[in-house]
Amino acid sequence: MNPAFRVAGPRDLEPLLSFVREFWAIERIPFVEPAVRRALEGILANPDFGRVLLIELESRAVGYYVLTLGYSLEFLGRDAFIDELYVREAWRGRGLGTQALAHAAALCADLGVGALHLEVDHVNPRARALYERSGFAVHERALMTRRI
Repeated sequence: MNPAFRVAGPRDLEPLLSFVREFWAIERIPFVEPAVRRALEGILANPDFGRVLLIELESRAVGYYVLTLGYSLEFLGRDAFIDELYVREAWRGRGLGTQALAHAAALCADLGVGALHLEVDHVNPRARALYERSGFAVHERALMTRRI
């Protein structure tokens, strides 16, 4: 199964909202459409923030991933974060997540990124196994967040 990874643009906003709504329901993240719409519009309009990529099979979107860009002194320059990775249930278990992670790593190399990060829910061993097979390692730190 050979997916295409297409950088999303403003015309992809409605399908992306649908994907995000599905993913956030699974993750138990409150979905407030006006706020999510604004956030998606922001990253779609400004490549300095990162990229949203649609995962397509035969020109049909079956998932997406969001790569955000940052900078890290520890990692000696530009770093990136896979903020979201979602494949619809009917398409899971076919290697699309593995291919999306490989695509993200290649895109990072093209963008001069030196480190790629992601987070995984503690109660999602399937995702954690996928990430570990793709070269991600757990370290002795915990991601902490403060909303501003």
